Amino acid sequence: MDIKLQKLSFAYAPGTPFEKRALFDVDLAIASGSYQAIIGHTGSGKSTILQHLNALLKPTAGSIQIGDKVITAGKKEKDLRPIRQKVGIVFQFPEHQLFEETVLKDIIFGPMNFGVPEEEAMEKARDLVKLVGLPEAVLEKSPFDLSGGQMRRVAIAGVLAMEPDVIVLDEPTAGLDPRGRKEIMDLFYQLHQKRNLTTILVTHSMEDAARYADQIAIMHEGRCVLTGTPREIFSDIETLSNYRLEVPQIIHFQKQLEQKAGFSFPKLCLTEEEFASMISEWLQERRNQL
Repeated sequence: MDIKLQKLSFAYAPGTPFEKRALFDVDLAIASGSYQAIIGHTGSGKSTILQHLNALLKPTAGSIQIGDKVITAGKKEKDLRPIRQKVGIVFQFPEHQLFEETVLKDIIFGPMNFGVPEEEAMEKARDLVKLVGLPEAVLEKSPFDLSGGQMRRVAIAGVLAMEPDVIVLDEPTAGLDPRGRKEIMDLFYQLHQKRNLTTILVTHSMEDAARYADQIAIMHEGRCVLTGTPREIFSDIETLSNYRLEVPQIIHFQKQLEQKAGFSFPKLCLTEEEFASMISEWLQERRNQL
């Protein structure tokens, strides 16, 4: 499902003394099936964009196209249910979205609310708990008796139960330890590939943006100021610094190493694994030349 923001602007409490502009003429195209990261410092407009993606907020000016549905400022939209069904949002601390007395009831709530028969929704729930790495027995437990990591996986299963074409991740690793962060991010990446999802990651983590995304958009003071591939975005440290952003640690390490050694490696590495592989190949080439 393609998504296109055209001159999208938004103000909270417009026309009142409390009006606050949050977005200014944002243009951004997100291709169907892509993995798009949106990065920026606190207050840059990331969360406001996120809430436009399934019509929780509507434009003050401009428009947003989600699939074949266009939401334009000043026009009333009669039925936004299809958008909210096809665009699933995993909010920061998604376990706070849980509310039913059992895991099963929590997962089937969304599909049944959209008319899916109970037996079909229950079968879907049984498949999804396994998909997110939980035993089927968890379905009969209260979600509030689970660990934090398990609760997060249940909340993710609840979003997936709606069978979205687009999944939006709002700081999905907040509050997790390093192992938990990697497990959750790897899970989302596997789902992205297996289900051909359009995935939109809103994050402060430059490492996650570099590792998983196909494209990155930088938000700064309510504007989309730069877009490109991770390698393009993170190759310009000075520009990132102007927007109060830093490169991933492995890129910082590579740049320092190049500065001390007095030469540049063949490519910019986005992950530790990529850097280790490049160093191994580089050393082998040097041995062959001796």
